[in-house]
Amino acid sequence: MGIEMTKDLEQIDPKTLIGILAMGPLLSQACYVAAKLGIADLLAEGPLSVGQLAIRTGSNEGALYRILRALVSIGMFREVESKVFELTERADPLRSNVSGSFRNYLIFMGENWHCGVWCNMLYSVRTGKPAWEYTHGAEIFDYFTANPDQATIFNSVMTDMSIIAASEIIEAYDFSQFSKIADIGGGHGLLLAQVLKANPTAKGVLFDTPSVIADADTTLKSEGVANRIEKVSGDFFRAVPSGADAYIMKYIVHDWADESCIAILQNINAAMPVHGKLLIMEGVVPDTDEWHPSKISDLLMLVVTGGMDRTEEEYKQLLSRAGFRLTRILVTSTGLCIIEAEKLS
Repeated sequence: MGIEMTKDLEQIDPKTLIGILAMGPLLSQACYVAAKLGIADLLAEGPLSVGQLAIRTGSNEGALYRILRALVSIGMFREVESKVFELTERADPLRSNVSGSFRNYLIFMGENWHCGVWCNMLYSVRTGKPAWEYTHGAEIFDYFTANPDQATIFNSVMTDMSIIAASEIIEAYDFSQFSKIADIGGGHGLLLAQVLKANPTAKGVLFDTPSVIADADTTLKSEGVANRIEKVSGDFFRAVPSGADAYIMKYIVHDWADESCIAILQNINAAMPVHGKLLIMEGVVPDTDEWHPSKISDLLMLVVTGGMDRTEEEYKQLLSRAGFRLTRILVTSTGLCIIEAEKLS
């Protein structure tokens, strides 16, 4: 995918490309507006006029038409007759109740309290510090504690990302070798639930902060695994539950700078048996020049959390400092990597 994207970009005139990039935030905001208003959900019922959509979303008809016209130009919707729109396959992930929905993700990325932080990227480049605290006066996870509505959006996104990633992870890695699997920073437990459903003899431990664990029951019960998962709340900078033979973390390590990661990983090392496995699920930055999503995710970590997406060599060094040896990296069909590590002997 990266090579093809790079070749596609090379075909665009340099001035045109710079113009597209400069105007890019407007297009991403148009996608956010469509997601926030639930346009794709409404059009899933069938074609609707912009007037009907405006009434049902409480929007200005003229302004909404201009948003839809822009999104039609990139294939998100189709104007089947004058000011009447229908859903396209490209816009299907904007729907709420479809497998692999990106609606919550677009809303999360487009909310002013989130994307406004990106406008302070220059601060991060000059100081090496995340722009989130500079913008909001608190680091991101403290901010979510103080703003539960925004935290709900964030947790919904993490659950959606687990839905998208779970089948790829299960297909790529053999979890049948484990009797107890601990998901560290596992959110509401969607990924762990899918792993346990595919491995019916295994038990699970779901570990996250108290406020997150308090809301996990709905997911675990709906997935039919509540009786197989022990819920534990705490702080992974202090300790993690012991007794599992596999410890998994998805999209956790890239949230943190090296020293913080080492503290988390050392706590896992202390809790994990000699024969245990550590499985880190993240993007891995390639050493090549072509476009890759992890290189863009890395910029998000720069401004939002102060963490980073890492190369294979950087993971080797990080794990070694925490008492682990990187054994292999498996790449799933979506590009998400499973970084397997063992305790150093």
